[in-house]
Amino acid sequence: IWVLTGDRQETAINIGYSCKLIQEDFSLIICNESTHWETKEFLQKKLDAIREGRGSNIDLESLALIIDGRSLDFALEKDVEVLFLELATLCRAVICCRVSPLQKALVVKLVKRRRKAILLAIGDGANDVSMIQAAHVGVGISGQEGLQAARSADFAIAQFRYLRKLLLVHGAWSYHRLSKMILFSFYKNITLYITQFWFAIFNVFSGQTVYESWSITFYTVFFTVMPPFAIGVFDQFLNARSLDRYPEMYKMGQKGVFFNVRSFWGWAVNAFYHSLILFFLGTALLFDDAESDGMVGGQWVYGVIIYTAVLTTVLLKAALITNMWTKWTVLAIPGSLILWFAFLPIYSIVAPKFRTSTEYEGILGHIYANPRFWLISALLPVLCMVRDYGYKFLKRMYFTKPYHIVQEIQKFNIPDYRPRMERFKKAVHKARLLQRLRRTRGYAFSQTEGGQEKVIRAYDTTMQKPSGY
Repeated sequence: IWVLTGDRQETAINIGYSCKLIQEDFSLIICNESTHWETKEFLQKKLDAIREGRGSNIDLESLALIIDGRSLDFALEKDVEVLFLELATLCRAVICCRVSPLQKALVVKLVKRRRKAILLAIGDGANDVSMIQAAHVGVGISGQEGLQAARSADFAIAQFRYLRKLLLVHGAWSYHRLSKMILFSFYKNITLYITQFWFAIFNVFSGQTVYESWSITFYTVFFTVMPPFAIGVFDQFLNARSLDRYPEMYKMGQKGVFFNVRSFWGWAVNAFYHSLILFFLGTALLFDDAESDGMVGGQWVYGVIIYTAVLTTVLLKAALITNMWTKWTVLAIPGSLILWFAFLPIYSIVAPKFRTSTEYEGILGHIYANPRFWLISALLPVLCMVRDYGYKFLKRMYFTKPYHIVQEIQKFNIPDYRPRMERFKKAVHKARLLQRLRRTRGYAFSQTEGGQEKVIRAYDTTMQKPSGY
């Protein structure tokens, strides 16, 4: 954690102590040099000392670097910035005091350029605007300093303490929702269009599609557009209280648990697997599609049946990955399937009359009266989901992640011992702090023998002070 402030050095250090960024037992590396070469020599000397003492008597967790604005000017020069950054990253905390708005931006850009890390900058005044805009994520505090920082930031909060909820709760929700939404969007499109690829093999890649053209368009525009929105806006894999109580859940975003190359290809392969079942097993069940009167349904009846099975499978997959059901989720997932069943008869009657599309003309009787339509629409999606449900069960039971445990604690309302442990740790920390203060406590002036010590001991506080007359 870096603190970039325009306050003077003593004030900045006191702020560090008050917000517990630095502790009483920290070793402070204070850089107050006046020339370029002195700054470079100081940083090199401290860096060499840390490297030599690493693993012995130097605790990197108790180091803090304090540097003033004048020394920071020299530290940001080309031949010194690497030394400065390496020394700073070895410390637990860095406080840059008496810095200008330009220096704040330069420090952020230095770390951004030299380190592969996501930087978050938070400020409350106009002098923090350059720093906020230079970072990957900018957070502005709207308060007594004005609204300049809030207006130029990606996120705005009213008080600094709200940063905890912004990161731990809304940050974790946003990462999880966006990961699922992106992966599901790829999955639903791959599942539909790979079935067309399998169909192209049978028609010798003639360009003939298995689905009617407007149905393909409406698949993305109407029938599968609401589930990604519902997942990306309303889904919660943990509630706000659990995420605030267990900050370790935030690390899943840093480690890329939900969204990575492996998960993307896992979803893609799963979509291929579902398309295989839907197309080939559906084709096998519809291979002899002769009806009781000797008539056959034809290509478009076949395409509507496969299309319905694909849509049902995709919506069941959305239901399986949804952690929190709201009224909007119900409207999005079951509602999309109801929308398709309401759309099909209306479109097959209205479109041929207006000559918009004649492919679905007269197919209603061959669909709704065909028992294979209902069998395939119910059986194939269930067969696809058996593998997914089994994988989810094995992952939760035998390859458990930390958030699985927290989900069960949340679901069954299991009491947590951690609040008592936290109170115990705070009490121990307070006791040790008082012990250190007693060891270092003394008089405000000199205690040398023969000095003012005799005067202090000779002063009798029980006697009345002279009136001054």
